[in-house]
Amino acid sequence: MPTLLALTGSPSPHSRTAVVADHVLRRLTHAGFDTAHLAVRELPAADLLSARRGEPEIRRALEAVAQADGIIVATPVYKAAYTGLLKAFLDLLPQDGLAGKTVLPIATGGSLAHVLTLDYALRPVLAALGARHVTAGRFVLDSSVERGAGPGRLRPEAELDLFQAVDEFADALNAQTSAAPLATTAP
Repeated sequence: MPTLLALTGSPSPHSRTAVVADHVLRRLTHAGFDTAHLAVRELPAADLLSARRGEPEIRRALEAVAQADGIIVATPVYKAAYTGLLKAFLDLLPQDGLAGKTVLPIATGGSLAHVLTLDYALRPVLAALGARHVTAGRFVLDSSVERGAGPGRLRPEAELDLFQAVDEFADALNAQTSAAPLATTAP
């Protein structure tokens, strides 16, 4: 079964984006995937901003990305783009850091005016890092996410829409891992 890593780029310890990513990971865990969550804000700031790839926590984070078959990239939208925190981490990846990987982009924000962030800001970066397949992402309105004690909740309509994207992502991952190279025979 493929291994999956969720990268969340919110600087907030009470992040709606993390609530959404945790919902995604729970669904994928129930489907039998091996999952992990990396909150970029928990990495040492000085090492992240100074691009110290050799420092232990940064090195482990980069290795987690390299070892994962699929990546969920979740970010709040700030000023019509993904966060600088996420950008700082993505900049540490090698140019082909997502090669061979299936990626699910997710954004959260306060207004539907930012829904295009997925296609115009995040998707190009993921493609530039060599992602094999960037699946249809999802934008989740902040008002659809309830934070609180426990895992947080999503409004039912937002959860259904998100889970449709998650299921498409899982299908793409399963197709990726079950696809065998075509055998060629001489005529």
